[in-house]
Amino acid sequence: MKRVDWRALQGELDADGVARIPALLDAASCETLRRLYADTGRFRSRVIMQRHHYGRGEYRYFDDPLPDVVQALREAAYPPLAVVANAWAEALGESHRYPPTHADYLERCRAAGQTRPTPLLLRYGAGDYNCLHQDLYGEQVFPLQIVILLSEPGRDFEGGEFVLVEQRPRMQSRVRVVRLQQGDAAVFAVNRRPVAGARGAYRVAMRHGVSRIESGERFALGVIFHDAA
Repeated sequence: MKRVDWRALQGELDADGVARIPALLDAASCETLRRLYADTGRFRSRVIMQRHHYGRGEYRYFDDPLPDVVQALREAAYPPLAVVANAWAEALGESHRYPPTHADYLERCRAAGQTRPTPLLLRYGAGDYNCLHQDLYGEQVFPLQIVILLSEPGRDFEGGEFVLVEQRPRMQSRVRVVRLQQGDAAVFAVNRRPVAGARGAYRVAMRHGVSRIESGERFALGVIFHDAA
């Protein structure tokens, strides 16, 4: 996993609610994670999206213990993102703060009855897509998450862009398409984020999804920091 300039990343997150990290994982790591999808013993559940009107495609939630690279991502990315999360909470006038380590945050999740791991692998085939949504699994919600593209656009699949929609109060929604290559990551707001206004910060709601896959097969890794109830 490459070194990340988290300070520069915070500036992008504050401005847009999303930031791209090029080549966070190398091709070999991406291929290793893709192959795990067939190993059903590594997962706690499988979700067929169309059964729940989430879109088309499927995903699997990892069981404990998480793969080493996923565990490392959670542990390494959480502390700098907690700095962003705490700054956002302060800007919005919220009283809660996030602890400095992911282990401490998971203790908070467990105290709230959220004990099931949430990192997941997503698989899409031709015609599949993911409707706009938010990954909320209980009262404890860490406000940032990461998605990493494990497949190579143009080689493994066509279409399938990562899409974010920002719902601004009393304004039209703003759409952002984040174009990723294999191994690239997008760090983005899970639910709400602050935006500077004339009278101070105000909340905007964020939703994310994936546009229709035109051909091929697309895999992605989702790294969510709060666990599920």
